[in-house]
Amino acid sequence: MDGEDTIIGTGLSPEFDDDFEQPWNPQLDPSLPPDRYLDRELSWLAFNQRVLELAEDPLIPVLERSNFLAIFASNLDEFFMVRVAGLKRRILTGLAVPTNTGRAPVDVLADISEKGHELQRRHADAYQAGVLPALDQVGISVATWDSLDDADRVQMRDVFSRQIFPVLMPLAVDPAHPFPYISGLSLNLAIRVRNSKTGKEQFARLKVPTMLPRFVRIDQRESVGQMRFMMLEDLIANHLSDLFPGMEVLEHHVFRVTRNEDVEVDEDETENLIQALERELLRRRFGPPIRLEVSEDMDPITLGLLVRELDITEQEVYRLPAPLDLGGLFEFSRIDRPELHYPTHVPTTAAQLMPLEPNAKPDVFASIKRGPILLHHPYESFATSVQAFLEQAARDPHVLAIKQTLYRTSGDSPIVEALIDAAERGKQVLALVEIKARFDEQANIDWARKLEKAGVHVVYGLVGLKTHCKLALVVREEDGVLKHYSHIGTGNYNPKTSRIYEDLGLLTDDDQVGKDLTRLFNELSGYAIEKKFKRLLVAPLHLRKGLLKAIDNERLNAESGRPSGIRIKVNSIVDEAIIDALYRASRAGVPIDLWVRGICGLKAGQEDYSANIRVRSILGRYLEHSRIFAFANDGDPQVFIGSADMMHRNLDRRVEALVRLTDAAHIAELGDLFDRAMDDRTSSWWLESDGSWVRHNLDQDGQPLDDLQNRLMQLITQRPRSGSRR
Repeated sequence: MDGEDTIIGTGLSPEFDDDFEQPWNPQLDPSLPPDRYLDRELSWLAFNQRVLELAEDPLIPVLERSNFLAIFASNLDEFFMVRVAGLKRRILTGLAVPTNTGRAPVDVLADISEKGHELQRRHADAYQAGVLPALDQVGISVATWDSLDDADRVQMRDVFSRQIFPVLMPLAVDPAHPFPYISGLSLNLAIRVRNSKTGKEQFARLKVPTMLPRFVRIDQRESVGQMRFMMLEDLIANHLSDLFPGMEVLEHHVFRVTRNEDVEVDEDETENLIQALERELLRRRFGPPIRLEVSEDMDPITLGLLVRELDITEQEVYRLPAPLDLGGLFEFSRIDRPELHYPTHVPTTAAQLMPLEPNAKPDVFASIKRGPILLHHPYESFATSVQAFLEQAARDPHVLAIKQTLYRTSGDSPIVEALIDAAERGKQVLALVEIKARFDEQANIDWARKLEKAGVHVVYGLVGLKTHCKLALVVREEDGVLKHYSHIGTGNYNPKTSRIYEDLGLLTDDDQVGKDLTRLFNELSGYAIEKKFKRLLVAPLHLRKGLLKAIDNERLNAESGRPSGIRIKVNSIVDEAIIDALYRASRAGVPIDLWVRGICGLKAGQEDYSANIRVRSILGRYLEHSRIFAFANDGDPQVFIGSADMMHRNLDRRVEALVRLTDAAHIAELGDLFDRAMDDRTSSWWLESDGSWVRHNLDQDGQPLDDLQNRLMQLITQRPRSGSRR
């Protein structure tokens, strides 16, 4: 959620990376206790528990609850594929070191297993006892084979024969057929059969085809508003005799394997990064298993065979009620029942991008000239702002050059098409494509090659660093002078995810920002980032230093009796140096508000060192993705937005960029945003002093608290449409 685009349309996918560091030495600051951090892996599981709590909430429309179940499942898959797999690999190779909480990695792995088992059980119960009955009440039912009458069975046998049977591939296991490779995240049937002539028992594996719908529609005698489905694996399981004629089917059970999906590419030893990455992607398919999910009724013989052949430990076996892999519930999000979904929100065009005259054609450059524009997606349209900016730049004969970073984009990206269009029109176009964006590597490789063929200058960033910043620069000739138009954002240039990810972006013609971006792009396409910038904080050299200096400045202001305050909004905060600086500021009396969607390694409410820190988390229909860093600065606010989370990878191993806002209206707008988010009347989760997250979504009378995202959509769509400054 950046795996940001792994789950298109979910709104709550996480961003994982292999961020295992040498442990922070808690004794580096002897004034702070050594047990001052929360474990990052358990904090991530707490985040996914918050997702699960949305699925359990009866006040949320039922098809959205179903979607949250799917999000939880997909999130957990990625967590195991990356984080658990990486931790296990380090333990096996002897490279694992104690975590920043001082715990041994094997103990952390045990904690993950315990919490993972608990959450997966709770997840299954939320489906069986919560969402499934709620769906049934509104006419959407999931039937079993046993519940079908004769007419239904005739119809489903026909569906099986015509649409499913031809693509099934049962694989026997015997001396001539070794145990087959089980691909990661595939759903499988483990089948034990007996030869009716010889009495010999054999094992077979049958993969449930991924190209077929997981929920098969039963089109038989439904009344208006009624929809019935059955699970694909249930339908297959009840026709196994067609696949094993002459054999007696003794047992059949569903199972699923999660494999290590981590990618390691040594850039220093590789001249062609794309070819190396493609080889590594092929290797990824055959990563070692790190989780085995089985239906809880699996017999001991079958389970023993799977455990032995897959080399799985007992700790890695998850016995669960059927059905496994509730990620298949994403299919229900396409059901056309508006009353069972969130109310439709239509993004509006930002007021400042509206033409001044009623029938005039929109002109992004003219709008930017009137003043910097702070965009807030998805409340304000990405298509009529950032996308329109780049498409107009591609067509404009006065535009000489376009420079752009691409971290993740959609499969049919109009952004990439605009860059191609610009290159074909003879403009200088630079695209910095990050082909190491996890789980989007192959898509980005394909885009890179397409861009190169069109004449775009494609570069892949700096060796050893992911380029994660979200930057676009347009150079335009106006009256013989070259003018810069810049966009710096918190989210990817992806029109699809822009409809479900909450992000901020700045459009400006500020000359200093343009000069900063010009130099940054030159350094990204050249060799190294060495110099400081005027309006930007850039990682890996200067961002951490700049933030630590700003935090410490608030501490000094508080100690001197001057106005102080810190407000930070991020996806995750685990960096120990940043956390310690916040602790010291809190001790000095600085009021600190942290708005964290996902992982939080900071302990809140500790009387000695974090009594002045409040931590809130907001989850909902949109994924809170923007990053904001605001400092009171003795009455002269310093406010930054950008791409960086407070994690080792963002501060030390990525190219990240924050831009300082200078427009008073923009600074006030973000202040209002924080006021609403931290208001006790806004629905949110609060981080308690014991490390637990408590949901506050109802008032004392049991009425729902204010939904921040709904409120913002109402407020932003009601803004004046005159094109005036706000």
